[in-house]
Amino acid sequence: MSKLNILVTNDDGMVAPGLAALVEVASDFGEVLVVAPNSPQSGQGHAITIENPLRLNKVNVFKDIPAYECNGTPADCVKMAKHLLRKNQQIDLCLSGINHGSNASVNIIYSGTMSAAMEAAIEGINSIGFSLLDYNFNADFSTAKHVVRSLLEKITTHGFHKECNLLNVNIPRVNIDEFKGFKICRQANGYWKEEFLTSKDPRNQEYYWLTGEFVNRDTGTDTDLYALTNHYASIVPSHYDLTHYPSLDFYKILE
Repeated sequence: MSKLNILVTNDDGMVAPGLAALVEVASDFGEVLVVAPNSPQSGQGHAITIENPLRLNKVNVFKDIPAYECNGTPADCVKMAKHLLRKNQQIDLCLSGINHGSNASVNIIYSGTMSAAMEAAIEGINSIGFSLLDYNFNADFSTAKHVVRSLLEKITTHGFHKECNLLNVNIPRVNIDEFKGFKICRQANGYWKEEFLTSKDPRNQEYYWLTGEFVNRDTGTDTDLYALTNHYASIVPSHYDLTHYPSLDFYKILE
């Protein structure tokens, strides 16, 4: 099998250890191009830049692998890779991550990591977003690299479903000997119970800091959260079509 043309991106920025771990594994499967934000873009969701100019800066971060910093969002990075840097060349696979922190359950909506992968999927590129359940900058990515390698070996053999070219992969924070394997899951029904902390700046002006607690209201054993709790990497086949098909007939009363 010929080597793939692989785009690697993230939302944590070019210097994130998770990006380096992903590039290391991806380079064994194909020719890699890295396009990543020039600053952390966590929680940016699927934002794109339309009112400010975008810039690309080639950086020497990975040996023999072209890498560009972009001043835009993760979705911008993918757009610029496809329509500028690889305008006349096919991108076979987009890998986003490895994110520092969970993108399971409803977090996929807010995630810059998954929005980059989703943008690639919208563009017709097979895509996988990887996230490790560890927010520490110095997190141990050894299990995560094993997960990425194992999954890429499987996906390059079996391919993607013809109607679903986006996978959301979350990896538990466990040692390799505690890791139990993969589980194909549905997205758990969870939400953030939020509040704003209020304080005052040196000029005595109030400011607000969003905080909150994640609540899992799903008791199913087929969810990503259940899999992660039990030391499995969760794989959720995902899609950018947000239509709730079961309710289409019901809402025809509004026609």
